[in-house]
Amino acid sequence: MDLLRHLRYFVVVAEELHFGRAAERLGIAQPPLSQAIQRLERELGVELFDRSRRRVDVSAAGRLLVEQARGLLAGEERMRALMRMVHEGSLGALRAGVPPETPAVALQALLRRLAERVPGLDVDLQELTTGEQLRMLADARLDIGLLHHPVDVADLRFGPAVRVRLGVVLPRVSPLARLPELALADLAGHDLVLPPRVTAPGWHDHVTDVCREHGFAPARIRHARNPEFLIGLVLAGRGVAFEPESAVRREPRVVWRPVAGHPLVRTTSAAWPAQSPHPAAERFADIAADTLAEGAAAPAALRTPAVPDPWTIVYAPRATGP
Repeated sequence: MDLLRHLRYFVVVAEELHFGRAAERLGIAQPPLSQAIQRLERELGVELFDRSRRRVDVSAAGRLLVEQARGLLAGEERMRALMRMVHEGSLGALRAGVPPETPAVALQALLRRLAERVPGLDVDLQELTTGEQLRMLADARLDIGLLHHPVDVADLRFGPAVRVRLGVVLPRVSPLARLPELALADLAGHDLVLPPRVTAPGWHDHVTDVCREHGFAPARIRHARNPEFLIGLVLAGRGVAFEPESAVRREPRVVWRPVAGHPLVRTTSAAWPAQSPHPAAERFADIAADTLAEGAAAPAALRTPAVPDPWTIVYAPRATGP
């Protein structure tokens, strides 16, 4: 029995929940499809579908098999793609995901270094959240991604990690801006601006857990996917945020303050499938780690506690006297 072909048929039927539509999607007649599913069930010794006159549902055994089958089929696709690259004598294209908040200068440096060190590699960078990257890696639609940890996913390999200290972002006019350093408990009563949980579930849960452990239970969590939107909410007094110092250098109306004890450190690393990886995956991971580490190694000097009037940041003070 051609197991992979039968598993492919099974996954399509599980997605369509209709043998007729599945057969049309696969480009085959319905009777051979039904026979193939029955043969797979006999081979595995389980019923994969609960059949009735009105509808088809995936059985408990079928639900367990769906994810396993998708993983095997994705691995087969990666293997075939890898062999095509070897046959063609080139690395081909590398589909890589990067977080939306990656600075423009870091992207420029990354692409320049890849062109210098891995010539001939066509790098297709895609702006994707950690959650989106994990789904696309699992479906073989992405070769490698830069993920925010913690990530609890099997069958992935990880490159060198880059750790960036996060501090509090708040309006320059906030009374807390006059402190050189903040404890998380100082933020009590404030809302917290975070990316939606779906974008990076492990990181989202880690941040909220650390906040609670250190005496900060946000009155409300507001969601912001875009860094500019996040800063806008902070400026509007809708909450505080946790970001690297580099994220606020170009916005004079907000300030960045370190957190006592440095309890929040964002860890980022490249990740790629353990099975049939892209031949350039490890090289990309090393180059990306070096590039991100350089950007994190030189934070701007912490501003002094004395906070000038906010408008003097934009306009020079008017001269006084005769």
